[in-house]
This record gives sequence, structure tokens and C-alpha cells, in this order.
Amino acid sequence: MRKPDHTRRVVITGMGIVSPIGNDLGSVWSSLTEGRGGIGRITHWDPSPYTPYVIAGEVRNFDPAAWLDAKSIRRTGPEIHWGVASAKAALADSGLEITDANREEVGVVFGSGAGGQGLFIENQMAWKEKGTKGVAPTFIAHGLVDSTSGMIAIETGAVGHNLAVVSACATGTHALGEAAEAIKRGDVMAVIAGSTENPLIEVAHIGFMNMRGLGSPRDGEGDGSACRPYDVDRNGFVLGEGAGAFIVEDLESAKARGAKIYAEVVGYGSSADGHDMIQPIEGGAGSARSIKWALQRGSIDPSEIDVINPHGTSTPVGDQREAAAIHAVFGTRGAQIPISATKSLTGHLMGAAGAVEAIFTALTVHHQVIPGTINTKSVDPACNLNVALETRPATIRAAVSSNVGLGGHNGAIVLRRWEGK
Repeated sequence: MRKPDHTRRVVITGMGIVSPIGNDLGSVWSSLTEGRGGIGRITHWDPSPYTPYVIAGEVRNFDPAAWLDAKSIRRTGPEIHWGVASAKAALADSGLEITDANREEVGVVFGSGAGGQGLFIENQMAWKEKGTKGVAPTFIAHGLVDSTSGMIAIETGAVGHNLAVVSACATGTHALGEAAEAIKRGDVMAVIAGSTENPLIEVAHIGFMNMRGLGSPRDGEGDGSACRPYDVDRNGFVLGEGAGAFIVEDLESAKARGAKIYAEVVGYGSSADGHDMIQPIEGGAGSARSIKWALQRGSIDPSEIDVINPHGTSTPVGDQREAAAIHAVFGTRGAQIPISATKSLTGHLMGAAGAVEAIFTALTVHHQVIPGTINTKSVDPACNLNVALETRPATIRAAVSSNVGLGGHNGAIVLRRWEGK
């Protein structure tokens, strides 16, 4: 363990992803820039009774056997499969090798909104059908929110600082921010950070439907049109599933081993609404605080932000209050900064959203290209945002990725372009 040094710089040297628009960085970037969404009719169970809420962003063409042994696959749920896969892919992408010499210097900060709720439901049903012998002795250990962070440590050999972050839909944002802070504190040299979520469980879908949060497609435009952030006729969010992972690393360590660098993590903000368990506070004050604090912590002037990847769920109230937060932080520039609302392609990955969208943001900064927002046709005047409707190249100095979650949790990350300095 090294001495704390809050001037220590932290960079992203590897990323891995499992998502509705692809399970590797190349496929994901192509989908983002070409506007190929991953939302379609639910296949995990029959959604017909819930018409018109029959769609989601599902993970496709994923083979857990490529990442885990048969026993681990049998004992764990998809959220762990995706989390471990994304973590191992991020490690491979980074070129960081975990050895006996450095394993104590590598940590894991990996979260989930709900963990393995599917395992609990399955074992409840098994108990009712088969009695006590039907309950797996391993399901509790593998069904917790921290189960994925534990499995990643086991699978990679990283035995440093380890914890699971849980803050609903802001989880992934907070995981990346807390990982950067752990490096600045001197706890570790590198962290496997991210989040995972498996929310496409029938009872959860019903709960969100009864909450009146889910959206439906536009008439005549197909399933993929349901998520339309900031559009004047938006009517709710679409559930999605998946995981995203980063290797965040001390800059000097990354430079010493000649690692490629996607972006620098320069700012992190976390706040609470202290208002309501579901609705964000009027005016988006909580979200505004997290963005403002992220900018302040990174010594970034608001004028340096050239793109925002927002929470942008496509809910009538949520989008408007998030827009208000952007205007509160950026003033007149709030109506000018390009908004890349990528949930339009993936749906809302809940606890995994922050990690996956921070990956999108890091790729945006790295490639100097802003992915377009699909489905949005007419931006709501009440939001008054510059929603990027088409993919385009841009000069991007720094970007914000912002998320909010049930319970009034808010998180924001500022990523700066790496220019080799």
C-alpha cells in the first residue's frame, strides 16, 4: 500500500463489455456509430400478457463457457457470467498481467443494483416444488450483490482492495469513481471496476410496468423505437441487461508498461436527492450537484465539456429534470453541448448502465466521434437540449457520463482525452 496522493492521475487502459449491442468493443462501437439498436421482443419468457410492454435489450450470442468452468456456470446466474466475462476481457484488452508479484496491488470494485435476484426466485420455487432438498446449498453465496466482485477476484487472482458498490442505476458510475479514488488513496495500483445486472426477470418486469415506468414503441415503427430520450412523445424506459468493466490504473504504472490509454478519469461526483425513492427531485438538483462536484474535483471548467452521455431513460419526468440539471450546471451552454443518449440503442441496463455508458463515453473520447441518438425525432422544448441525432466526428476535450438511480442516488464521471502528457 502506497501513501495517499490525490494528485495521482488515473487512466483507463482496458475495457470489456457484454451488452444488447455487442459483446466486444469492436462490435459495440460499430453498433453505436451506425445506429444499430439491440432492443427487440423479449425471448426469456412469454411477454404477451404484458402487451404493449413486450420488449427489452437482451444479451445475445453469449457463451459463458468461454469464460467460466461448468461448475461455476451451474452455480451462478447470468449477472456473474457477464461480469466475469467483461472483467476478463478488460484485462486482456489492457495487457495487464496479474502475477504473484503484483496481485496485492490490483483491486476489484464491481457492483450491481440487485445482484442474483434470479437465484433467490429459482430456489424459492424449488423449495415449494421439491421441499428443502431442492434448495441449492450454494445459492446464497452466489446471489449477493458482492458475489460478482468475489468471483472476479477468484477468477483473476486480484487480491487487493475489493468491494461491491450498490446504488441502483448509478452503480456503475459510482464503481468507476470509487475505483479511481482507491488508486489515489494509494490502496492499489490498478482496479478492475464495473457493474453487471440481470433485470429481465418476469416479476421485475411486472413491477416496473405497474410503476408506470415502461415505454412502448411508436405506432407503426417497430419494437426498436420504444426508447426515445428527450423526444416530445417519449413515454417510458425499456429494460436491458449486461455488464461493463474497466481496468483503471495509476498513470505512471500504465506508462511504465507501455499500455494504451483510452481516457483519463479526471473527475467523480456523488450525491443524493434526499427527496423520493422513485421520482428525481424538482429541477434535477441532485444530479446537478454530482456533475458540478465531478467537474470541481477534476479542476475542469464547464466550458471544456464537449459531449454528455446522460442518464436519458426516455421517461417524461426523468428526462425533463435531468435536462434541468444540465442547464443548472452549464448555463447557456446547456442547450449547446451535444447529448449522446445511448440508452436509445441498449435500453436501460439498470445497475450496469453506468459502467456500460462510461465505456461508450470513453470510446467517444478516444475515437473523437459522437454516437447519434436513435429514435428521437423532435426534442421536447421543455428539455431544450442539443441531442445528437446523427453520428459525427468532433473535437472532444472532455466528456461527462451521468447516471441517477432509485433512492435518489446520483453519480457523474468526467473523462478527458488522453494526449500523451
